Formats: sequence, structure tokens, C-alpha cells
Amino acid sequence: MPTPEKLQQLDQTLITLLGERLALLAALETPSMQEQLTRYQAQLAVAGIPEHLWSSVITGCMATLAKKPSLSAIVEPRKITIVGGHGLMGRFFVDRLSNAGHDVRVLEYDGWGQAETLLGTADLVLLCVPLKATLAVIRKVAPYLSPTTTLADIASTKSAAVQTMLDSHPGPVVGLHPMFGPGGKSFLGQKVVVCPGRKPAAYQWLLHLIEADGGNLIHSTPEEHDRMMVAVQAIRFFSNFTLGTFLAEEGIDIERSLTFASPLYRLEINTVSRLLAQDAALYIDILLASEERCEAIERLVNVYDRLSKLLAQGDRAALIAEFEAAREAFSGQATRALEESNHVINHLSTFLAANESKANVVEPSVTSEPSVTPAYVQVRAA
Repeated sequence: MPTPEKLQQLDQTLITLLGERLALLAALETPSMQEQLTRYQAQLAVAGIPEHLWSSVITGCMATLAKKPSLSAIVEPRKITIVGGHGLMGRFFVDRLSNAGHDVRVLEYDGWGQAETLLGTADLVLLCVPLKATLAVIRKVAPYLSPTTTLADIASTKSAAVQTMLDSHPGPVVGLHPMFGPGGKSFLGQKVVVCPGRKPAAYQWLLHLIEADGGNLIHSTPEEHDRMMVAVQAIRFFSNFTLGTFLAEEGIDIERSLTFASPLYRLEINTVSRLLAQDAALYIDILLASEERCEAIERLVNVYDRLSKLLAQGDRAALIAEFEAAREAFSGQATRALEESNHVINHLSTFLAANESKANVVEPSVTSEPSVTPAYVQVRAA
């Protein structure tokens, strides 16, 4: 039976080999992922290695090469003040900007006595405050700013925020929207929407930093951003909120239902549970952020109503016609959607199998204090 020491030696060897593989792939004209996946199928079968395990190795290597942060990005150190820097997303930006060598300071709601010092000398003032407070905070900080200071925000609605920054501050302005929560340790593989406001040359260093840290910048007007967020955020959040409310009112035993669940049902329940585990005010404010969002949600409810009436009438032909009309709208996405969803399903199935294997291992009994799980964990909506 292998000893723990032998297992550690094997793990170290695997780590070394993976490092060598990444270095070799980076130095060569990289073979296609499909070629790498299929080249050794016979050897995998002989060695008893499942294809999904090899697929994970290949996919992980390709993703690392595609999103590898730049280590050569050297920038002049800037003075940065993050308003709301003790919040979850605020701390993320404090960490990333500090690690890049910048002088980062934090201004919180109880620290306005230091506003002149913290805001007046800053090269960048970044607002990481709750959505409802964004416009008021913009107006509050603007009088302290130098004309050369870049004013930026990370609110999830951009039209009003960018316009208020432009109206309140004569210097450089940019609206940002990180399309992720604060759980990550870097921008690696993450999207950040950029809505230019004024004097973009003054904040190019910030955009270069995000890209050098592995981020993907999506340039957009504030108006396009807000239209897209109706679908990307408001409609999605409302649909998940509605499903969670319905299942709760129906008294469905969620944990028991997962015993019967397909991977897709489990993913859906995980998405709903993720939303409901977070701060209610954050999501409700996003739903109520604009009249456009409320009107779109009302149209969604009307679609629910129309389809439910067809079901109540047993109108099979009409329901098939509705299905086909929707299918036509999504027809261009079918190949991509199947490929991506199959990848997610396969990896979820692998993860669940590993957890089940772990659960079947008998651990020695240990006496300890019970852990306490918070009722909710507040994170940025994404």
C-alpha cells in the first residue's frame, strides 16, 4: 500500500511535469486543444485514466496560457483613494492595486474628516459603495478633487453614474463594472466593462493594470451597458428569485430533490441558492435600479402568464409554436451552448463523484466546537 510519503513524491513530480508542460506549450506553436485531447486516447485506456481527467489537464493548461497575467507590466506608482475600501469589492481593489505597487488609501463613511487629504492629492478616486449611494457619494467627493484626478465608480448601472461624474467633476472620468464577485484573488479570466467618460489617456494605466492581471476589458457606452444589464442581471436575478420563492412556498425539500436531480437541475438550484445566500438589499436595489428594468420584468411576467394560459388550455400546438419561435432566436447559439454546457456538466459530475468518494472515507472521530455558518454572505452581484 502506498505510503503518504510516496503519494507526496508523486504529487511533487506531477507539479513539476505540469510546470514543464506549460513552459513547453508557451514556447511552441501550441497544438489545438482537440488534437491534445484525442492524441493519447489509446494510451489513456491502457493506463486506466478516464478521458475526463485528461480533458481537465488539457483544458486547464490552455486556459492558463490564454489568461496568463503579464509579469512585465511596470507602471508609475499612483496615489489612490478607494471610497468604500473596507467593503468586499473595495478590499479586492485595495489588494490588486496595492500589489501592483500603488499607494492605496481608504475613505469610509465615518472618515470624512480626512476627505481633503485623502481625496485632494489622489491620482485616482475609485468609488466602491452600494448602488443606492453612488450618485450621492459622487456629488460628495467631487468638490475635493484636483482637476487632474481620475474619478471612477464600479456601480452596476452606468448611465446615471457616468453622467453624474461628468457633471460633478471636470477632470478624467470612467465608469467600470466588474462582472464578478469578490471571491477571486485577481482579475484573471474576469470581465470588466469600461464606459469611457472623459480624458481616457489619464486612466489608461488602470486599464492596462487590469489587463496585465489577466482581466478582459469590455468597452461600451453607458447606454449599451444598461440595456445589456437588463438581461444579464435584472431578468436573470428576478427569474432566480421567483423560482426560489416558488420552491419555498411549495415546501419542496431541496436537499432531497438533489438526490433525484439531473446535473442541469442541480446547477439551477445552485444558482438560486447562491443568490438567496447573499444580501437581499443588494439584489433588490439592482432590480429597482431603473424603470427600464422594472418594465422588462413586467414583460417577462406577461410571457409567463401567456404560456401558463396555453398550458391550462392544453393547447399543445400553440405551445410547440412558441417553443419553435424561441428556438429560432437561439439557433445560432446551439453549438456553443451544447459544448459549454456539456463541459460544465462533465466537470460537475466529476466534482460530485470526488466528493462522494471523500464522504465514503471513514475519518477518525474528533471532538471540536461546532462551526457557525453565517445566515448570509454579502458579495457583489454577478
